[in-house]
Amino acid sequence: MFTGIIQAIGTIRPLKGDLWQINCTSRTSDAIWHDLSEGDSVAVDGVCLTVETILKDGFIATASPETLRRTTLGIEAAEPRYVNLETSLRVGSKIGGHFITGHVDGTGQMLTVQKQASCWQMTFTAPEAIARYIVPKGSIAINGVSLTVADYQPETCQFQVAVIPLTYAETNLRYLVPGSKVNLEGDILGKYVEKFLALDKQDRKLSTVPDEKEITPLFLAEHGYT
Repeated sequence: MFTGIIQAIGTIRPLKGDLWQINCTSRTSDAIWHDLSEGDSVAVDGVCLTVETILKDGFIATASPETLRRTTLGIEAAEPRYVNLETSLRVGSKIGGHFITGHVDGTGQMLTVQKQASCWQMTFTAPEAIARYIVPKGSIAINGVSLTVADYQPETCQFQVAVIPLTYAETNLRYLVPGSKVNLEGDILGKYVEKFLALDKQDRKLSTVPDEKEITPLFLAEHGYT
């Protein structure tokens, strides 16, 4: 489990087979390496990878064919790519972003980026299977970065986020250009709500008990699920 608060930027490059080497020598890298152990989980651009071998300034991990198919890790690049790094959440740690599993739902694409007075406004497009979990003022993970949805257009599956200067400077979002592919993970709370609504609808069809309280978005809002 992660929170989407990036600790460092590193680089990733393929080795033989399914092995990948992740390195980091940035000024914030101590947050990653100071107590890293084999078997630990690290979110690499939002993808949860297991540390198999520790290097002087990095580690080696395996990325399965499914991971390569579903994420940007499988996109070929002539040179090592910059990736966002975050170690797994510890009990008692601050949760500055939102709960992120590291199981990327799929990839999206950045359409535009505009510099504004106090932020960078970025517009992305998402596949319908991911867009169903996007709501205005809700959370989404882009390359592992926890961001708030500023606007969402369901007709086109496009959404906007406002990236503050600190996040822009400390993540690889600053390297994105129109057309760049990004890893997307929808808010896990939205996935659970969707499942519960579907199960409730199914149970109501099978139930013979009258006047059951239906679970609707209004019902959830009235009971604190905003």
